[in-house]
Amino acid sequence: MVFAADLFAGRHALVTGGTSGIGEAIALALAACGATVTVTGRQSTSVEQWESTDKTKAVVLDVRDDNAIRNLIATFLRLDIVVNSAGLVERAQEYEPDSFARVVDVNLNGSMRVAVAAHELLARQGGSIVNIASMLSFFGGAHAPAYSASKGGVVQLTKSLAIRYAPDGIRVNAIAPGWIATKFNQVVQDDAARYANIKARTPMARWGRPDDIGGAAVFLCSDAAAFITGVTLPVDGGYLAV
Repeated sequence: MVFAADLFAGRHALVTGGTSGIGEAIALALAACGATVTVTGRQSTSVEQWESTDKTKAVVLDVRDDNAIRNLIATFLRLDIVVNSAGLVERAQEYEPDSFARVVDVNLNGSMRVAVAAHELLARQGGSIVNIASMLSFFGGAHAPAYSASKGGVVQLTKSLAIRYAPDGIRVNAIAPGWIATKFNQVVQDDAARYANIKARTPMARWGRPDDIGGAAVFLCSDAAAFITGVTLPVDGGYLAV
C-alpha cells in the first residue's frame, strides 16, 4: 500500500457490488486507508461470505430497487465516498430486449439511482463518486451489446453528474478497467487463445489485477485529486494506446 493508513480516517464509503472482484478490491483499499466501508451485493450468499471487520460490513442491495437504495443510505450518519461497482453482463443473451434492458438497468440506471440518493449526504462535506466504466465504453462489443452500451452511458453520466454536482463540492469521476483477472470475465480467461491475444495487445504485457483498480480509486477519492472531476481514467496497461 503506497497511501497513508489514515488517509480516509473518519470517512465513510459505500461500494456497490463490493463483495467480489473489482468492487471488493476497491473496498479493501479504502478500508486500508482508514475508511469505514459498507459493501453491497445483490445475492445474500455473497454477503454472507463477506468477512466483516471493524472497518467493513456487507449488506444485500439490488441497485434496481430505488426504495432499497434510499433506505440503506438513510442509515448512514455521513457519507464521503460512493463507488458504483455493481455490474451485470449476460453476453449474447443481451440481444434479447429483456436481457438488454436488465443489464442497462443495473449498470447505468443503478449508478444513477445510487448517485442521486447519496447526493444530500455527500454534499454535507464535499464527497466523491467513482463510477466503474469499461474498455467497452470506447469500443463496440459484439458479444455484449447491453454491457457495452451501458458502460458508454456511464462515461456520459459521469460527465453530466460532475457538472451538476460541482457547485455542491462533489467530484464525480470514473475508472475504465482494462482486462482485469476476476471471476466476472472468467470465461475469457478460460479461452487460451483469447487470453493470450489480450495479453499480447497490452503494452504492459499482462492482465490487470483487482488491486490495480483499488489504487486508482483511492487516488480519485483523495485530496490529491481535488481538482479532478468528470474524468474517465483508463487503468488498462496501455490497452487503449494501441
